[in-house]
Amino acid sequence: MDLNRATILGRLTRDPELRSTTSGKTVATLSVATNRVWSDQSGQKQEQSEFHNCVLWGKLADIAGQYLSKGRRVYVEGRIQTRDWTGNDGVKRYRTEIVGDNLIMLDGPRGAAGAPSSGSGGSDDSHPPMDDTDVSDEIKVEDIPF
Repeated sequence: MDLNRATILGRLTRDPELRSTTSGKTVATLSVATNRVWSDQSGQKQEQSEFHNCVLWGKLADIAGQYLSKGRRVYVEGRIQTRDWTGNDGVKRYRTEIVGDNLIMLDGPRGAAGAPSSGSGGSDDSHPPMDDTDVSDEIKVEDIPF
């Protein structure tokens, strides 16, 4: 039995980049930085950063595009995949990515330091009730399955 599994926890180095395939499927590319800190033999603190290219597809890509931004902490789980192509200059190029199938946003909502709150402790009356004609494609936090 074989296993190809990658798990990283880090910060986004830039906003997610969203695109659509010709068939209409959404794809998001992320760059996640992870840091390692250690002390060398002389006791000096050392730090090293690794940068990981991640790709998300479908609903997960939509969620990333809507809720993530540069600097946010994320947990990404998926498989490692290497693509190759020939550039315009005729040189063969390679790119290793984590194709994510699980994403956890570790920070609170955008602009908030922690978990969302209604402010008054009761129901949130700041939004008018929705009727059948008010249809929105926006992804709501309550709809996210994790």
